[in-house]
Amino acid sequence: MTRYRAASPATLRIVPVDALTLIYHRASGITHVVDAPVPEILAALAEPLTVDALLTRLAEEYDLLDADALALAVRLDELVAAGLVERL
Repeated sequence: MTRYRAASPATLRIVPVDALTLIYHRASGITHVVDAPVPEILAALAEPLTVDALLTRLAEEYDLLDADALALAVRLDELVAAGLVERL
């Protein structure tokens, strides 16, 4: 199964600003402005996880109203494309 992990902390500068979070990706020089659940996903992916394991972890820590593995997989693909998450 495919596993995912957050990009190395050395490559990201994460700064919460009110309800949003700024993530500067040093490798690309791009600053991403994100909202929940992106910061929570990155925190959970400190260790490699499958989509199902990540969904389980997020459900344990947060009140997920619409826990959907397919939607999470799509979000992970977006984060991989942005360089914030690595596909293993």
